[in-house]
Amino acid sequence: MWYIRKIMSPEQAKKISVIIPTYNRISFLTKAVDSVFGQSCDDYELIVVDDGSNDRTADYIAGCGRRVRYIYQENQGPAAARNRGIRAAAGDFIAFLDSDDWFDREKLAVQSARMEQEPDCLISHTDEIWYRRGKLLNQKKKHFKPGGYIYPQCLKLCVVSMSTVMVRRELFDRVGVFDESLPCCEDYDFWLRASLVTSFLKISKPLTLKDGGRSDEISVQFRTGMDKFRVRSLLNLLEKQRLTNEQRKMAQAELARKCRIYGNGCLKHGRPEEGEKYLDIAVKYMDRAKKIRTPNNVFSPFF
Repeated sequence: MWYIRKIMSPEQAKKISVIIPTYNRISFLTKAVDSVFGQSCDDYELIVVDDGSNDRTADYIAGCGRRVRYIYQENQGPAAARNRGIRAAAGDFIAFLDSDDWFDREKLAVQSARMEQEPDCLISHTDEIWYRRGKLLNQKKKHFKPGGYIYPQCLKLCVVSMSTVMVRRELFDRVGVFDESLPCCEDYDFWLRASLVTSFLKISKPLTLKDGGRSDEISVQFRTGMDKFRVRSLLNLLEKQRLTNEQRKMAQAELARKCRIYGNGCLKHGRPEEGEKYLDIAVKYMDRAKKIRTPNNVFSPFF
């Protein structure tokens, strides 16, 4: 197994490890931490991974006492912070919470109970409630959270929200951890790999809440170039993962689509060399997708 599991006494051991990565988010972190402390179940440990903050994060966590395991590292990005938390986690279930989101008080109890009812389930996610600058935001049809075999949906966009997820730690042995080379879209990359080996249990209850619309959000900082990182993820998928012909064809077609979008965007914004590079990739992989033959009556999503 890739991880080192911390040896704990029965009195210390907890079923669920909640991991909060944070970087200069003290204004929001307190609400996230309080939402964990306010859970209806107490069978959890809380791990806060401070990714190099220079605000009052360390002082705040110190005031929480032994209720929080605090890990500090030099700034390496959200993927590295989550991976650090995974390595330190002792729970059989691992739940993620971004430092600017918060949990409904029943989140851990409901989600862990559902996963215990389905022992083969490696990952689950829930619905969520969105706010933008404090105002309730209606979600669009494209933001619907799917369940089951979600590989086709995962190719197109990130259809799973980080703060809604609970994972059995065995999943990391199957698909690895978050790709630390990706400054964003590391969640897209992980859900895509996970969707190759397991179905996703969808819990149709809004058990996570988030308030967005700020300039410091990763999705805002990279909003004009996110497809570039998704393209990198798809190239890795095609090179390193075992895929059925059907899965490979879908990945190549989606890679070509994303490359066309990004390449044309580069041309529009005065970056012709970069644009032509991605348009060439689009042509190459669309041609490859057309050459793959997939039987119409054969469907085997997992190996």
